[in-house]
Amino acid sequence: MEIDVVLPCLDEEAALPWVLTRMPPGYRPIVVDNGSTDDSVRIATGLGARVVVEPRRGFGAACHAGLLAATSEVVCFMDADASLDPSRLPEVTGPVLAGRSDLVLGRRVPEAGAWPAHARIANAVLARQLRRRTGARLRDLGPMRAARRAELTGLGLRDRRFGYPLEMVLRAAAAGWRITEVDIDYLRRAGRSKVTGTVRGTVRTIGDMRRIMAETARETA
Repeated sequence: MEIDVVLPCLDEEAALPWVLTRMPPGYRPIVVDNGSTDDSVRIATGLGARVVVEPRRGFGAACHAGLLAATSEVVCFMDADASLDPSRLPEVTGPVLAGRSDLVLGRRVPEAGAWPAHARIANAVLARQLRRRTGARLRDLGPMRAARRAELTGLGLRDRRFGYPLEMVLRAAAAGWRITEVDIDYLRRAGRSKVTGTVRGTVRTIGDMRRIMAETARETA
């Protein structure tokens, strides 16, 4: 079985060679370019990745464009910044392929200096809220994840900003999905994060996620 891997990308020329050359056999990278001004597209194409261009800016817009472009039965998502090792993808897809889980998140186990304190604290607070809201035993809103493509498209995900990963979990839980975690290494990324690298970026992301929490709560009330 071949598995598509969605990689939202914005100026990741420094990270892409490492990421793409570490893809396990049978895992097909789909690099979704979201407005890069560097050589990301050229590098991705040269290393054999399928490149999808999503002109609408936003992390969720890039993720969803990759999901719609995917054709495999099971699809993965992961960051393209070299903070996650693609060689760990089989551990994330394994429970889905075995029928033990419907959505698997890679719980990040950070190496020293990989995860800024402000982002780590914000993630812990969010994970606690998710446990209360969904009943799933989650400790992280892991960016490396896997699920079946048809079921994911059926969730009707609407957010196109940083709330997309949270909306996926909330709607999956509301649909009765079995949501589980596996531990994966979290590495120092190549370059500066657009999301967690600054307090401002983290605050913006938290704002998107609070909005998604409120919207889905109203819909399921």
